[in-house]
Amino acid sequence: MAHLTLFQRTPPWILPKLNHPIAHWQQTLFRLLPFTQRVVRARIYWQRELLALGFLHRPELMKNAEKLALRFMHRQVADPELRAKLTPDYALGCKRILPSDDFYPALTQPNVELVNIGIREVCSGSVITLDGQEHVVDTIICGTGFHVTDAAFAERIYGRAGESLASRWQTGEPDAYLGTAVSGFPNLFLLIGPNTGLGHSSMIIMIEAQIAYILDGLRTMDHDKWRSVEVKAEVQTAFNAEIQRRMQGTVWTSGCKSWYLTASGRNTTLWPGFTFEFRRRTRHFDRQSYQAT
Repeated sequence: MAHLTLFQRTPPWILPKLNHPIAHWQQTLFRLLPFTQRVVRARIYWQRELLALGFLHRPELMKNAEKLALRFMHRQVADPELRAKLTPDYALGCKRILPSDDFYPALTQPNVELVNIGIREVCSGSVITLDGQEHVVDTIICGTGFHVTDAAFAERIYGRAGESLASRWQTGEPDAYLGTAVSGFPNLFLLIGPNTGLGHSSMIIMIEAQIAYILDGLRTMDHDKWRSVEVKAEVQTAFNAEIQRRMQGTVWTSGCKSWYLTASGRNTTLWPGFTFEFRRRTRHFDRQSYQAT
């Protein structure tokens, strides 16, 4: 590659990835004493859960993580002008945190330029920024984030009254009960539905919890000879009111714009709690929350 220009809209908070090879002695230990794997996994899990304290209840606690991120940047970027362009002006966690060990070193290469001025126009062979400068390009790669509030699959799912899930969610503010069930859509179970995303830990935990909940629901249907189950509308409404109430005061509502939020500013993406709470709430299928046929 002769030259790379990065057009940056907003600088992200970046933390070290901390990936490392598993030493041979550790592999031997894990093989001989399998419980030691669970001990290491538990340590990692609870370290991640502690981050939720800053995200959910005490955003000021994220200041220590911000200092860590800034030290990490200063170690890898010597140019003060470039560091200024790369320094975020919002609370860490308000947008998605990026773990990377090689993003900053890539930007310090002599054939890489960082542009933090907005784009005015894209032409056939160049990009013109708001200051009128023309940047010659032959390939444009768009990395503009994620669409999480307008899921394409919703256009292909229809409920009891013939209404599509996309139509139900047409306001761009999807909601569901436990991110899994939607009233009016019997026998529909979602994985990674609304408000099940995480900003602090692994989504595998949430997926496993949802799968356990759905399997218990299917066993209940089989045992009680139900043809269909549908979450009650009032249950779903109360649940989502609780979720939005708990969002207030979190780092995600501290003022930045992110793909976590809908156009009206509601966070319909993330779970405003600890993962162990979600696992507890989905441990058993709560048949009283559903109407059955």
